[in-house]
Amino acid sequence: MRVIGLSTVAAFGALAFQAQAATELQWWHAMTGANNEMIEQIAKEFNESQSTFKVVPVFKGTYPETLNAGIAAFRSKQPPAIIQVFDAGSGTMMAAEGAIVPAMEVLQKGGFTFDKSQYMPGIVSYYSKPDGTMLSFPYNSSSPILYYNKDAFQKAGLDPNSPPKTWPEVFEAAKKIKTSGAAACGLTSTWLTWIQTENFAAWNNVAYGTNENGLGSSDVKLEINAPLYVEHFQAIADLAKDGVFRYGGRTSEAKQLFTSGECAIMTESSGGLGDIIKSGVNYGIGQLPYYEGHGPQNTIPGGASLWVFAGKSDEEYKGVAEFFNFLSQTKVQAKLHQVSGYVPVTMAAYEETKKSGFYEKNPGRETPILQMTGKAPTENSKGVRLINLPQVRDILNEEFEAMLAGQQDAKTTLDKAVERGNAAIAAAISN
Repeated sequence: MRVIGLSTVAAFGALAFQAQAATELQWWHAMTGANNEMIEQIAKEFNESQSTFKVVPVFKGTYPETLNAGIAAFRSKQPPAIIQVFDAGSGTMMAAEGAIVPAMEVLQKGGFTFDKSQYMPGIVSYYSKPDGTMLSFPYNSSSPILYYNKDAFQKAGLDPNSPPKTWPEVFEAAKKIKTSGAAACGLTSTWLTWIQTENFAAWNNVAYGTNENGLGSSDVKLEINAPLYVEHFQAIADLAKDGVFRYGGRTSEAKQLFTSGECAIMTESSGGLGDIIKSGVNYGIGQLPYYEGHGPQNTIPGGASLWVFAGKSDEEYKGVAEFFNFLSQTKVQAKLHQVSGYVPVTMAAYEETKKSGFYEKNPGRETPILQMTGKAPTENSKGVRLINLPQVRDILNEEFEAMLAGQQDAKTTLDKAVERGNAAIAAAISN
């Protein structure tokens, strides 16, 4: 009799636990280092703020690996609730309309009003349809900026409080650093595709491709073999030959060359700041370099946004809406911006940070925001949106690597990249 009673109590206890268990929301992401710590902290704070939902961050590899994992999971009908997709994957996600539920729709279903005016205009428009529907939630938006090692500048006889502004000035400073022995290499860059082609186009107000770089139509012809690109990449190729420029890899790998002190100047995402701070390098920040007579215009957002997969329950969508609303809170956005270097998604977080005196105490930290918002975008600087941008980036990277290995000059590199890229875009459209 006693055994039966204990079993009954245990059964009722299990049922009560199941009834109280929070609805789990998996959040697949690609963040490492300090940015992964921030994701874990944000999820923890959200989970502790209520007991109905539980966000579970799951690292899935690099940005491209995370996108591919999400596509595979959707095809096998086991997708996460939320997936972080980098800017280059936006075209792929937008084309997969049946696979996703627009973030704006999710928020509205959860009882929240989406007011576009509360968010940074350039960021929201990048992740929205022409009719204004926001398709994904802009979690970590960034702008490429210049980082430099102040100690190396001092040793090379350069002004540690005056970063170079134009590309010719950067190249000269890099040469001086190398020849003086202040650092093993003068210059490096992460993301040659995003920084040195896509943002290079926007910041210098030159076309990346036809039809407003793909925002006007999916039928795009690349124009990255125009004279200014050839001049720029030939200068980089010449520096690489002399050991002044050092290539780190296709994504953010070159950041290690800077944090180790090996390279003294680096162009990298503002979102790379957390790891740079942790490295202990005596760093300074400058705006992204440009060419006189062309820039500066405005930079375009990088980083990533959060997409919501279709096929989830109403309860799960309610949880996602609650989480997105939590992410929009001023204190959360201000902290994310100030700790990580990513651009605040909301205007309120930007104003709060400004009012607190943060930018006065931390010179250069407002730079990525001013770069994105300083001027109204032109047809050349609204962004780049290709149906297969990750594939096109891979093609460009292959050609850049051949150039940096001394196998071809810049003109040949860019001509081949355009020819191969255009063929890949045409094939993707026809499919």
